[in-house]
Amino acid sequence: MTILYLNLFLSFMKIGFLSFGGMTMIPIINEEVLKFGWMTTEEVLDIVAIAEMTPGSLGINCATFVGLRSGGIPGALCATLGTMMPSLTLCLMAAHFIHKFQNNMTLNTLLKGIRPICLGMLMAIAITMGQSVFWEHSSICWNLVIISLITGYCLFKRKFSIPHTILLAAFLGILMG
Repeated sequence: MTILYLNLFLSFMKIGFLSFGGMTMIPIINEEVLKFGWMTTEEVLDIVAIAEMTPGSLGINCATFVGLRSGGIPGALCATLGTMMPSLTLCLMAAHFIHKFQNNMTLNTLLKGIRPICLGMLMAIAITMGQSVFWEHSSICWNLVIISLITGYCLFKRKFSIPHTILLAAFLGILMG
């Protein structure tokens, strides 16, 4: 059983390092799962469909489901940790170096320079997504603008929680069509 857990961990760590997340993981997951005989092709397709429907990362969800199916809860933990290992490693290394060089003027200047770039990227995404959400067939979707303004007000000014804001948006969407 220990070999199974080690294989789950190493296989999903390999998947984490060799893929870029999302759909790029599916062929590698399929290859690894079939190679070890943990599941059939049909079961892998079912796992991918379930992983797509559940909240969270596709890779982590697939790893959790494959690990659970193959080795129970310990298998799920091994496969999930294996998938997360590349991200955890990079984040820990970045945190280590940022902490080590936190008083370095060059690093602080670079980080200050990155902030407006990140803000600009977020603004570009917001504008692009806003255009596709609020603009349809050469006209503004006023119902969606109103829903966004109401939920934005409730989230930021009235301090609604995220789940409550989502429920409010769903209710307003049903109400306003």
